Amino acid sequence: MKRVALISLGCAKNLVDSEVMLGCLAGSGYGFVEDPKKADVIIINTCGFIRPARDEALAAIRRAVRLKKKKSSLRIVAAGCFVEKDRDELGRRFPQVDAWTGVKSFDKIVPIVQGRPFEESQRTFLYDETSPRILSTPPAWAYLKISEGCSHRCSFCTIPLIKGTYRSRGIGSIVREARALAERGVLEINLISQDSTYFGRDRGRTKGIAGLLGRLIGVPKIEWIRVLYGYPEEITPPLLDVMKETKVCSYLDIPFQHADSRLVRAMKRGLDGPGALRLLEKIRAKIPDIAVRTSLIVGFPGEGKKEFRALKRFVREAVFDHLGVFTYSPEPGTAAFAMPGAVSEEEKRARRDEIMEIQAGVSFSRNKHYVGRTIDVLLEGPSKKPRGPWLGRGRFQAPEVDGLVFVDVPLEQSPFPGIARVEITKADVYDLHGRMTA
Repeated sequence: MKRVALISLGCAKNLVDSEVMLGCLAGSGYGFVEDPKKADVIIINTCGFIRPARDEALAAIRRAVRLKKKKSSLRIVAAGCFVEKDRDELGRRFPQVDAWTGVKSFDKIVPIVQGRPFEESQRTFLYDETSPRILSTPPAWAYLKISEGCSHRCSFCTIPLIKGTYRSRGIGSIVREARALAERGVLEINLISQDSTYFGRDRGRTKGIAGLLGRLIGVPKIEWIRVLYGYPEEITPPLLDVMKETKVCSYLDIPFQHADSRLVRAMKRGLDGPGALRLLEKIRAKIPDIAVRTSLIVGFPGEGKKEFRALKRFVREAVFDHLGVFTYSPEPGTAAFAMPGAVSEEEKRARRDEIMEIQAGVSFSRNKHYVGRTIDVLLEGPSKKPRGPWLGRGRFQAPEVDGLVFVDVPLEQSPFPGIARVEITKADVYDLHGRMTA
């Protein structure tokens, strides 16, 4: 049995593709190891979205190449967005890599690993419910990818260049996959896409993501449904209406990116700070307990002190539950690449840290409201510490990007991963602590 170490880098959408590759390999008799040193094949699923992601991928390739110097029989396969974007250049830099494949042939990973010929698709791979898949997330939850590509043309983003225009899966396919996941014990499904709120528009569906949620609510055994990544201008009344259903988590991830009107236009985004605040007011009036996450970009070309002050004011006024900040990465081929008014890397990092310091105070204030309350927590499993707390999340916390709930479980109880009632006893800046009551 050949042993494979698969290193999945980047976003949750990449992780689903990696899980499909694992499923294909398992079906052909391959085994898996976590330690690349013990592998016969190393597969690196790369991210090419921004420079730090590419640097991480380059470091992973270099480590694999060093291992190959000690073990000449080792095969190295590099896949994913970075390869799709810069395959020729990467091939010149790393001739020791045995195979390169971009984003079109994840389902052909077996012949790729074996060095056999195969027919490459002409478009980005989008799996369906029949695709073999080995879940790598904790037993209680999984990602469910509903589309590929993006039809927006944000001036800083390379995703449409790498993956093409938006392409939705069929609703029937998604529902069947959700049913299959439920039968495997999955309690929470996290719908992921480059823009989940755009779902169905490429197929002429008028109900879009709201219609999909309406169908998924009826899937037995699924307890939580979470929508990740929505564009602000696509948060519609029908979507907010269906989000009031018990199974749908009161949670939205809306990347506003910036608040200054001029910069928002230069980014080719939809809402500036005042427009975003009005949208948040409407959302919170409709769903008072909703948790909102956003992502922002600092250091975009032309961001001076005035524009940065507007962004800081926006963060204080918006009161986000969760927030992430990226430093602007100039990407060849995008409209923003040649824009004047570059900001130094040092200043970008300083601005990122300043925004996160403001958000730390906001987040701590939001978290303190949970102390003394008893909430539902999805238990993912025990921590690695002996007799340590269990790790879990509330409905207001998305996996991998938000905080956790650390749960004290009585010694006489040994809960399986599932949903428990937890009394919150302490709040940190990003995490909560509590004890299980039932």
